[in-house]
Amino acid sequence: MSQTALILLQRVEHLGQMGDLVHVKPGYARNFLLPQGKALRATAANQKRFEVERVQLEALNLKKREEAERLAERMHDLTVVVIRQASDSGSLYGSVSTRDIAIAATDAGLTIARQQVVLEYPIKALGLTAAKVVLHPEVSITLTVNVARSEEEAERQARGEEVGVQEEDENILGDLQAENAAEEAAAEAAEDAAAE
Repeated sequence: MSQTALILLQRVEHLGQMGDLVHVKPGYARNFLLPQGKALRATAANQKRFEVERVQLEALNLKKREEAERLAERMHDLTVVVIRQASDSGSLYGSVSTRDIAIAATDAGLTIARQQVVLEYPIKALGLTAAKVVLHPEVSITLTVNVARSEEEAERQARGEEVGVQEEDENILGDLQAENAAEEAAAEAAEDAAAE
């Protein structure tokens, strides 16, 4: 398999640090690293250009990292609420995407793009889920995503109360008890009528 040689212009997770010469698959270079300005092709001219601009790039990177660290300190315990419809068992009709989380975070005061949100797996159920938000290649925070059917349910979940299935079971149990009481009352009334 052919590889493309690149010079990284910033830290890329699982790949390398700024200035590293890396070899990646051509599609990864062509579709991700090069268009997003994260790397340059490793040609002699680009290597000279990088060495000339290295100090400026490192200073810019340091400034952006410090800004991201300050933002991370302010937003380290951020929780966002996403309201969705769900079944009685707590399964969502659809899922919560990185775009939904980015919109909720922006509404909560943290302006981020959906590309900055990293989920280990799609959110397909009610409850609290952790999502990673990459503020800078070297700085990230954990964001709590509270997925609920209503604001009241989200508040109960945030306090640690069980919602969803247990609540539905209690409603079903209450309905069954009411039906049994009604049947018993009807049976007693029938017995009283027969006795007369």
